[in-house]
Amino acid sequence: MDDNDKKMKLAVAPMMEWTDRHCRAFHRQLTRHALLYTEMVTTGAVIHGDRDHLLGFSPLEHPLACQLGGSDPSEMAEAARIVAGLGYDEVNINVGCPSDRVQSGRFGACLMLEPELVAACVAAMKAAVDIPVTVKCRIGVDDQDPEEALDRMAEAVFGAGSDALWVHARKAWLQGLSPKQNRDVPPLDYERVFRLKARFPERFIGLNGGLQSLDQAAPFLETVDGLMIGRAAYHTPQMLGEVDRRLYDGTLPDVSPFEAVRAHMAYMDDQLGRGVKLAHMTRHMLGLFHGRPGARSWRRILTVEAIRSGAGLEVVERALAAVSPADVAAEAAE
Repeated sequence: MDDNDKKMKLAVAPMMEWTDRHCRAFHRQLTRHALLYTEMVTTGAVIHGDRDHLLGFSPLEHPLACQLGGSDPSEMAEAARIVAGLGYDEVNINVGCPSDRVQSGRFGACLMLEPELVAACVAAMKAAVDIPVTVKCRIGVDDQDPEEALDRMAEAVFGAGSDALWVHARKAWLQGLSPKQNRDVPPLDYERVFRLKARFPERFIGLNGGLQSLDQAAPFLETVDGLMIGRAAYHTPQMLGEVDRRLYDGTLPDVSPFEAVRAHMAYMDDQLGRGVKLAHMTRHMLGLFHGRPGARSWRRILTVEAIRSGAGLEVVERALAAVSPADVAAEAAE
């Protein structure tokens, strides 16, 4: 693997209404190297919408990828140009979201039925930008045979120049299952992704779906090139504090939850000064101390007090002190 591939050993998955700029800034306090993703944003919104609101980010978030939803090659190319011009490190095509909204817009998982169209989008985007263009897909939809469907998608997008293919190792059912059910009900099939990697040994294949911990996921790097973790990274973000040491550089220290909060204070202070409400930032931090003494107090204080008018960093200080006074004192003394 080259140095660029090494940067993609772990990514935090794009998640609607979760991986906004404040979530990403917080996650970056825990890991310097993991690739962070925006929520999916449609090409129409990128081209015609409020770009600062939709696509604004802090420089500390790099390396950072933007995920686009769309299927018109010319619009995808234009949106990719905008994304690259804003300073993103990668642009990704969503071929995995199963919601009714994306089906009506002819993007997301329904594009598993149109690999040639996805390839045309990749080719147009590659011609428009110099940053990596990648694809995130499922292993198939509805009654598709995953062997044929995933191979066709991989052949098409790699033939068009895609720099990586991230595979959520489940089917998506476009009819009969809700988006939430589509994240859990279709069975996981990691072996299907492993067979894809064996077929494309020189291509970057990343694994997504059902990865709950680094202990579970890290061994998969012996077979695939990258890991993409979503809900587990969001709900128990302390796992990200081990990523740099375990997956990138064994000499790097782990980042403790306390250190991450302290490091994040400067960002939160700056955003409060810009009129951002504290709760918009702290909602992404609720699971940080999961499993540790005082975790319930941490969540309660942030949930109840951060929404109050004028709430500031003193709320975070109180929540931090409630987690475990002994742990806080010990870390402060180090």
